[in-house]
Amino acid sequence: MAALLALGAAVAYGVGDFLGGVASRRVPPTAVVLWSHVVGLALLAGLAPLLGGDVTPRAMAVGAVAGLAGGGGVALFYRALAVGSMTVVAPVAALLSAAVPVLAGLASGEHPTGAALGGIAVALAAVVLISRQGTDTGTTDRQGRALLLSLVAGLAFGLFFVAVDHAGHDAGIWPLVGARLASVSLFAVLATAGVTASSLTRRAAGAAVGCGVLDASANVLYVLALDHGLLSIVSVLTALYPASTVLLARYVLGERLTPLQRAGLGAAGLATVLIAA
Repeated sequence: MAALLALGAAVAYGVGDFLGGVASRRVPPTAVVLWSHVVGLALLAGLAPLLGGDVTPRAMAVGAVAGLAGGGGVALFYRALAVGSMTVVAPVAALLSAAVPVLAGLASGEHPTGAALGGIAVALAAVVLISRQGTDTGTTDRQGRALLLSLVAGLAFGLFFVAVDHAGHDAGIWPLVGARLASVSLFAVLATAGVTASSLTRRAAGAAVGCGVLDASANVLYVLALDHGLLSIVSVLTALYPASTVLLARYVLGERLTPLQRAGLGAAGLATVLIAA
C-alpha cells in the first residue's frame, strides 16, 4: 500500500512540476507558486476534515516550517525548470529530495529490508542517470544556474519531506494545511510589498491551477504513504517523480533523451520493484 501511494505521489508531483515549469516560462515563478498554493490550500482545507486527524498547535507549527521550506524550494525549482532543461533539472532536485529523508530515516533507526536497501541504491543511481544531459541542452552558464537552483530546491524538498514526517501520524493532513497557509502567507506578503510578482496570464493561470491541484494531491498521497511505510522508502519512491516530468518534456516540448537517461528510466522501474517487494 505504501509503495502504491508513494508512486501515485510521484506521478502527481512529476506532472504538476511540468505544468509549473511551463507556466514559469511565461510568468515569474513566484506568481505561479502563489496561485497554485492558493488552489492547493482550498483543496487541502476541504479534504482535511474528511480524512480526520488531530488539529494540534505542534502539527500546524511543524507544517508551517515545512511549508516555508517547501514554498521557497518550489519557487527556485520552477525558476530552474524555466531557464534550464527539464530533463536535467527535475532529476537533480529529486536526488537531494530523496537523499535527505533517507539519511534522516536511517539516522532515526529505520531498518529497511535488504531488497529495499538495494532498491534505494538503484533509485538514487536512476536519478543520477536521468540527470545526465546531452550537448544540446542550452548554454553552459544557463545550465549552471539551473543546476544550482535545482540543488538548493532539492535540499528544501528533502527538508519538507522530513518535517512532514515529524508532524505525527495522528495529525492527518492538517500539517499540509499549515504548510499551505504559511507558503501562501509568505508569497502574498512579498507580492503585496512589491518584492515578487503575483500576476498570471490567462494561459499560465490554467497551468497554475492544474499544478496546484496535482501538488496538493501528491502531498496527501505522500502523507498517507508515510502512515503505511518507512520515511526512507516512501521518500525514495516519491523522488521518482522526474520520470513523469522527463517523459512529458520529451513528448510535449521535444527535449531529447540521451541513452543514459533512457537507462535511468529503466533503472527507476527496477528500483520500484525492489522497494515494493
